[in-house]
Amino acid sequence: MKTNERKINISILLMAVFVAVSAMMSITSCVKEEDYLEGRIDDLSFSVDTLRFDTIFTTIGSTTQSFKVYNRGTSPMLLTNVTLRGGSASRYRINVDGDTSLVATDVAIAAGDSIFIFVRVNINPNLLSEPFLVEDAVVFSIVGKGKTELPLMAYGRNAVYHIPNRSIMIGDELCHYSVINCSEWDHTKPHVVLGYAVVDEDSVLNLSSGAELYFSNNACLWVYAGGTLHVDATLNNPVVFTSFRRDGHYAALPGQWQGIWLSAGSKDNYIKGAVIENAVVGLLVDTVVNANPTLTILDTKVRNMTVAGIYGQGARIDGENLLVTNCGTATLALTLGGDYRFGNSTMANYWNYTSRRSPSVVMSNWYEDINGQIQLRPLMRAEFNNCIIYGSMDEELALDCNDMVEFNCRFNNCLVRTRTEWSYMFSNSIINKDPLFKSIDDEDYQVDTHSLAVNNGSYTYIVLPYDLAGNMRSNPPTIGAYELNITSE
Repeated sequence: MKTNERKINISILLMAVFVAVSAMMSITSCVKEEDYLEGRIDDLSFSVDTLRFDTIFTTIGSTTQSFKVYNRGTSPMLLTNVTLRGGSASRYRINVDGDTSLVATDVAIAAGDSIFIFVRVNINPNLLSEPFLVEDAVVFSIVGKGKTELPLMAYGRNAVYHIPNRSIMIGDELCHYSVINCSEWDHTKPHVVLGYAVVDEDSVLNLSSGAELYFSNNACLWVYAGGTLHVDATLNNPVVFTSFRRDGHYAALPGQWQGIWLSAGSKDNYIKGAVIENAVVGLLVDTVVNANPTLTILDTKVRNMTVAGIYGQGARIDGENLLVTNCGTATLALTLGGDYRFGNSTMANYWNYTSRRSPSVVMSNWYEDINGQIQLRPLMRAEFNNCIIYGSMDEELALDCNDMVEFNCRFNNCLVRTRTEWSYMFSNSIINKDPLFKSIDDEDYQVDTHSLAVNNGSYTYIVLPYDLAGNMRSNPPTIGAYELNITSE
């Protein structure tokens, strides 16, 4: 009896499914060709007027973008075909609601409905050194209404590619790298780095105004022992070290490449006029090996790092006119002792991707080795002159000091957000007063006219007569990377 009831229930279910499918087919079949002839061509609209791609490097395809096609009318619409104006020769490729054919046919859009079209582009290299425009259009042929189209636009750029061809173990990780031929560096094109690009022993990589280096995921510029990085550019035309992906939110997304590594034994590194962004650590600076600074850095912006902007490990760094912002751990991490001087700089940390637990500036003179033993490394000097150290936390300064070894830290004419009780370290400094940045959301770290940073610096510590925007410093100067520009107020 129960078996028969189960059979009857299954039969009823199958009948219901059959009726529902039949009804759907009946509804579909009710759309006649004359129904598609009603309405106007203007009923077809798009979510964008032109689909634009950011600059695309030749030979490396773009990310996929999409747009929606709407039928705004009260009658169904039949697209007899959707294709590219350039046909098979086009550098673009489309996916029409799942159909990847070169020509999608008989695409129906019900009244008030829409479909997605996905687009990507891959551009062939040529001999041009400047960006060049690559255009096409998606063409829609509509029953009874003719044709309409949506323009596609991308700028192509030729580039020099650094592709790994060697491997080395770094700790427990296998690292793939290429060695840069510094003497044959092409200054007319951007450079795209895949893997680690190494400035080898006794080599100097010279970069001047307008140079652009783009790094893929996990890529790194590694200045090896005996090697040197030399950047000399202007404020208005800096050298840019940035992530390979520039589209949409990727343009300012941290953590897309590893960063610049000035390893122990690298020497006389000099950076003047640079933008370093979107990495894990902007600059990893290892132990000094000669009487000169491991790194002299001037007129530079370091931003959008998942860990640290500048990470010194027993290094010697001399910095002036710096803006270091938006870092997941610290703008400056000065660890394992060392010798550091920063002047007329702004370290402003308003990281908002995750919860930040570390103060913006961190310093220490000791570490625990792999055997659990405490190793002491003297902090011979950590001097800050005319600097702003501020951010979203109540404490933006961490001084991790072991009294058994030197810890020499001074803040002269600075504006600092801190609760430290070591007041002897501060001379003519302003504590826990908002610098009144013009716009944190827009990353405008110039200060307002009412800021206490105005006229409270000391000209004694001025090394460069201009600020990070090229304005001349007044006497007394404004604390931080930017002089108050009275003419713009």
